Amino acid sequence: MRIVLGVSAGIAAYKAVHLLRLMREAGHQVDVIPTPASEKFVGRATWEAISGRPVTTSVFSGVDEVRHVRLGQEADLVVVAPATADLLARARAGMADDLLTTTLLASEAPTLLVPAMHTEMWNSAATTENVEVLRTRGIEVMEPAVGRLTGKDTGPGRLPEPEEIYARVTELLHEIDGAAGHGTPEASASAPDQALDQGPAAAPTPGRLRGRTVVITAGGTREPLDPVRYLGNRSSGKQGMALAETAAAAGAKVHLIAGTMDVRPPAQLPNITVEHIETAAQLQAAVQRAAPAADMLIMAAAVADFRPAAYAAQKIKKTEDGENPVITLERTPDILAETVQHRRSAGTGPAVIVGFAAETGSAEADPLELARAKLLRKGCDLLVLNQVGETLVFGRDETEIHILTPPRLTVEGSAVVTLRGTKHEAAEAIIAAAAAYVV
Repeated sequence: MRIVLGVSAGIAAYKAVHLLRLMREAGHQVDVIPTPASEKFVGRATWEAISGRPVTTSVFSGVDEVRHVRLGQEADLVVVAPATADLLARARAGMADDLLTTTLLASEAPTLLVPAMHTEMWNSAATTENVEVLRTRGIEVMEPAVGRLTGKDTGPGRLPEPEEIYARVTELLHEIDGAAGHGTPEASASAPDQALDQGPAAAPTPGRLRGRTVVITAGGTREPLDPVRYLGNRSSGKQGMALAETAAAAGAKVHLIAGTMDVRPPAQLPNITVEHIETAAQLQAAVQRAAPAADMLIMAAAVADFRPAAYAAQKIKKTEDGENPVITLERTPDILAETVQHRRSAGTGPAVIVGFAAETGSAEADPLELARAKLLRKGCDLLVLNQVGETLVFGRDETEIHILTPPRLTVEGSAVVTLRGTKHEAAEAIIAAAAAYVV
């Protein structure tokens, strides 16, 4: 998605650097438009380095491409953080005296203004009226946070934390993406004798999961061998994070159980709590605690199938005789299968359990055949297949998934829906498929 990030001249501009990084890590193209005065707080070089895009404050830059109009026309979303009292006043008046205000005036995209100013300025009659007018025009103005301001002042007017702003940005992007129909999966015909054309799965609408609890596991596990070594895998955690953000945007209360991840789990993101684990045993315990009260369980974590049978208390060293150490492995617990079995025997638990299969295929079977066998063996409600490898899926923003449904729930054979796109688009398809079980 294309985002314009406006930055006006407040000391909180430094927080917008982290907001920009969150947007970029999610794969969005971001054009930063600082006001001239804001460059006294954060310089142009910082914005260009993190956004990877040219930055200017002047309407006379890029005149040949009518940049002061084009940026607003091509944006999917416009965000201004911080939005000072001066910026709010100029936006309300429809002024166009720099690149940011001309972009605001030219854009028909959804706009989010995030105020930051001293309490007296926020509570003033002028700012109150400006905010009311902007909201009546369909522009969203977030409420500022309450807390420490510049100097010794404390009160409303503090810029919300970047994670909180990004959570709202994510919700708006999901709404925009859903309205535009992006990322709709296509039914797979890879196995005509068993596949069922289900058609596109709709993205979850905002509020569809309100009041529901969703537990999501993400990232990889590490199984210690000695104090400095472990067995691990290539999982980045990106798909699990996308699932958590999508479920939260649909109104769910999300409990994210995070293993080793290349992406940083949110420190403060509305509707999402994070529990950190490292080993398969720790993941097993976390799922056992969280799953009984969940409406939906999505097992997206890449759990190690094996762990060292014995842990060496000291670092394993090379020996003078040149002998190679022998490492004996043992199986880790089958968390997905045991959770399904517990639901079956107890008669309570998540209404839908979603498993994941990371398959490379073999000489005897292709990845889809292996995934079908796993779906029947585990007994979960849905299974998401990723064909993986050193250059496939792990750490990438793009993915290809197959969502499998057990044969008993379909007319003929197991249904397979395939989607190729970003991991956020994949997350929307997975959440939409799972939401059908709980709403």
